[in-house]
Amino acid sequence: MACHSRRTEHAEVLLVGGRAGVGRTTVSWEVSARLRAVRVAHAVIDGDFMGQVHPAPEGDPHRAAIGERNLTAVWRNCAGLGCRRLVHVNTVSVLEESTGMFRRAMGEGVRIVRVLLTATDETAERRLSGRELGSEPEQELRGSAREARMLDERAPAGTLRVATDGRTVTGIAAEVTAATGWVPERVG
Repeated sequence: MACHSRRTEHAEVLLVGGRAGVGRTTVSWEVSARLRAVRVAHAVIDGDFMGQVHPAPEGDPHRAAIGERNLTAVWRNCAGLGCRRLVHVNTVSVLEESTGMFRRAMGEGVRIVRVLLTATDETAERRLSGRELGSEPEQELRGSAREARMLDERAPAGTLRVATDGRTVTGIAAEVTAATGWVPERVG
């Protein structure tokens, strides 16, 4: 896959965060589809998977260090192909304490766009009930509610909050994509 694009001065990252069941991954794939449709070079990384190792590395119970190492390595490969834009999906990526990871992985001058997807408890429960068929659905539901409260309280100023309840994925992705400024507005 080549990501050849017109060089920008600095890398740019769209952080798509939100509770479990909010639609982060689905929305991010639709954002990618919209960007591909207008030939905007980019990469998509699901940060929730970047630190999934068991047992957790010693001294890193939240797997943040291994996640950052993996992000750095993957981004280096993408940037080597000419990519300057990244769609990064992760529950808590929008939080201020994640900023350093992106600056270290993508360069100090990285432009960061934060989008927090939101959904009611009822919507998230309905989505998760249809998705979580394994051995931990109750744990996922409880965790999602905790995540929603924490993200609502701690998302920094300037974070775009996008409600996903009762909306189409294409409509949500259009709003999220517009926040990046990566797609030129249509004239006429």
